This record gives sequence, structure tokens and C-alpha cells, in this order.
Amino acid sequence: MSPTEQILQLFRDFLPLLATLAIVVFALVVANRILQRRRLHSPNATFHLQLAIVALGIAGVLAIIVVLPVDDSLRGDLLGVIGILLSAAIALSSTTFIGNMMAGIMLRTVKSARPGDFITVADVTGRITEMDLLHTEIQTEFRDLVTVPNLYLVTQPLKVVRASGTIIAADVTLGYDVHRERIVELLSAAAGQAGLEDGFVHVRELGDFSVSYRVAGLLKDVESLISARSRLREAMLDSLHEGGVEIVSPTFMNTRAVGDGPLFIPEAAPTAAPAPQPNAED
Repeated sequence: MSPTEQILQLFRDFLPLLATLAIVVFALVVANRILQRRRLHSPNATFHLQLAIVALGIAGVLAIIVVLPVDDSLRGDLLGVIGILLSAAIALSSTTFIGNMMAGIMLRTVKSARPGDFITVADVTGRITEMDLLHTEIQTEFRDLVTVPNLYLVTQPLKVVRASGTIIAADVTLGYDVHRERIVELLSAAAGQAGLEDGFVHVRELGDFSVSYRVAGLLKDVESLISARSRLREAMLDSLHEGGVEIVSPTFMNTRAVGDGPLFIPEAAPTAAPAPQPNAED
């Protein structure tokens, strides 16, 4: 066989391999460009496209092995090595890169949380801005972005606030000198002033010197979750003070002697309209 024929034969042997390489590289480049373009428009697209890139990469490696110009026994050995490596990676997934990937797939399959939800995991509280294949980004009440590995989310208790609404609550301790029905009336009014629906009041504890009350209500606009907690406490202060109820424990008398006359209620604010305050979520 002449050198030219040898070169042509070698080219024919490697042509399927070169074509497969070109197709795999082209598919990965196209998928990556689509990911970069759609990343800012749809948080869900990022996860799906990254998963597609991983799948294309694995499929590309298998396709390259299949078209390699080698004998069948060697090709079978290579496929067997790939299978062993994948099995070992899955077996070690709890503490490796693959673990975060599998946790990300689990989060999207179970749908326990999605972008836009307010969540609390360990000591991190905030809104999910992006759920990636390997990590999740959470924006805290201070507008900081916290990156949490997906493996951490599936191994820790996860509290999720759904977009349909959540219960907002606040506690306060008051003395035994004010009747319970009066307290319930004032705190229920405070829940309504704070924009909560179906407000209710519970007696949490009967202490030695004071009674612990909890007022709560349904907040449907979860976009203002952080500000709503502050508004509820503000409304509690205003309602109790306007009703003539002191938010002071009876043990206050043990630290500073105070006569029977003065009440620890601030004077009414000027009648001028208060300046609007921006929400913490803005």
C-alpha cells in the first residue's frame, strides 16, 4: 500500500472520531451561549441548561469512545472504566462535587423551594434569587447575597415562606393589672392596622410577674415580609399606648421607685404627616 493510500485509510479510520468531536464541541458551545443569554431572564433556565451541558458532556465522552478506531475488546474495557468511575462518583456524592449536583437535582424534583421564596436555613434568612445546579443564592434582609451549597440545603431543616402568604407574629409581656379581654381587643386592632388578615391573640405564658401574649395574622403580600414584622410591632406599641396600657413589667418597681401617678407612655406625636419610609425589601 502506497503512502497516499495509507494516509487516506488513516483519514477514513479517524473521520468518525473527528466528526463526533466536532459535533460534541459545537453542541457544548451552543448550549453555553444559550445559557449566557437566558441567564438573566429566567432563573429556571440556568438550572436546566447547565444540566443539559453536563448531560451533553457525558454523552459526548461515550460517543467518542464508541467511534474510536480500536478493537471491540478495548472499547468495552474503556466503557467499563467509565462505568466504574461514574459508580464511584455517585458512591462518594455525599461529600464531593457530585453531591451538590445531585442535591440540586433533588431540590428541583421535590420542589421544596423555588426562586422568589423566602427561606430560613440554619442562621441564614432571605429570598432565593437563583437556584443553580451546584449552589443556591439567597438575598438577605441587608441585600447581601449568600451562596449556599445545595448539599447544605438538603441536609439542614429548611423553612419556606410560600408566595401565597404566611403568618406574622410578635410577642409582648404585660402585667396582671390589665384584663385579658382588653389586651386581646387592643392587640387584635394592632394586627388589623398592620395590614394582617384574620388576626388572633394567644396567651403564651403565665409568669410570676407578667403575662406573655402573642398576636399574629395572615400576611398575603410576602414581598413585604421584613417590613411587615416591623409594622406589626409599631402597631402594637401605638394600640397599647393609645389604650392606656403600659408595656412595663411589674418588676420595674424593684429597680426604680416610681409613684402611682406617672404612666410610661410617650406623648402623642405631632399631627404633621410622617415622611414615608422605604420598605426594607426595596
